[in-house]
Amino acid sequence: MVSAVFHGPFDAPTLPAPASSASLPSQNTPKSVADKDHPTLGSMQKTSENNVTKVTPLPGIDWQGKSRDFWASALPPLLGLGLLVALWALVSITTKGSIPSPADTWKQALEVFADPFYRKGPNDQGVGWNVLMSLQRVAVGFGLAALVGIPAGFAIGRFEFLSRMFNPLISLLRPVSPLAWLPIGLLVFKGANPAAIWTIFICSIWPMIINTAVGVQRVPQDYMNVARVLNLSEWKILTKILFPSVLPYMLTGVRLAVGTAWLVIVAAEMLTGGVGIGFWVWDEWNNLNVKNIIIAIFVIGIVGLILEYALIKIATAFTFEEVKS
Repeated sequence: MVSAVFHGPFDAPTLPAPASSASLPSQNTPKSVADKDHPTLGSMQKTSENNVTKVTPLPGIDWQGKSRDFWASALPPLLGLGLLVALWALVSITTKGSIPSPADTWKQALEVFADPFYRKGPNDQGVGWNVLMSLQRVAVGFGLAALVGIPAGFAIGRFEFLSRMFNPLISLLRPVSPLAWLPIGLLVFKGANPAAIWTIFICSIWPMIINTAVGVQRVPQDYMNVARVLNLSEWKILTKILFPSVLPYMLTGVRLAVGTAWLVIVAAEMLTGGVGIGFWVWDEWNNLNVKNIIIAIFVIGIVGLILEYALIKIATAFTFEEVKS
């Protein structure tokens, strides 16, 4: 026997079956746990009009903005390089091949860098050995200049008597061309290699002396007054007050000195001979190999750029935040 049950209009409606526990968190489950188990629940919003659940997309990476920033930073250098290559090609065409084209130079560069460390004799070595020998001379000359120039800069900036004593000498000798010192080095040291190192030394020492001395003189007088009140020793004044304050100026002098040294070594090696990137340029000119001369120009520029970038990173790491720029 089948019985029928009728519900009146005022009877309670039949509720829908509850959702399974696998789809929704229980009422006793904390919100953080529920969101952890169901990461999309935190972005769900339920509208009251039609009982429809709307899912708000989670925040993601702005790829469009990153792409725009990348091209904004990369496009100007690429345009500059493109302009250089276009002018180079135009000069090659107008000189009817006397200046090699970019394509021909690129092919020659692939051959040169296929074996940059070959050795076929004392005056026939790969470009890699020549660059390393030039860097070795720069390192020795620059290191000696730093050992002498930085302490001298501290002394000249610290004591007014030494400042008045050496300022005329520095003003007299600093404008002299570094290559003018090369014959003196050849006369004194009786050898091309020490003469080149001497030239690097004499041209690198002035930026370090001047910048270090200026940094010492610009230390706030209040610091020195406090040191006087506390009766600090000269060593503590140097290590605790002067050195941290002078460090940005000193690193600027180091950067200028390295750039000058790398410029001078090429010219010095052209005159003294031996193994080195400058001698390599001069030897290729004697062989009328213009392609290798252009390759050497780019090698010199790239090595100088790497040295400059490395020193900027070192200066940034050891410089106070407000003067990093």
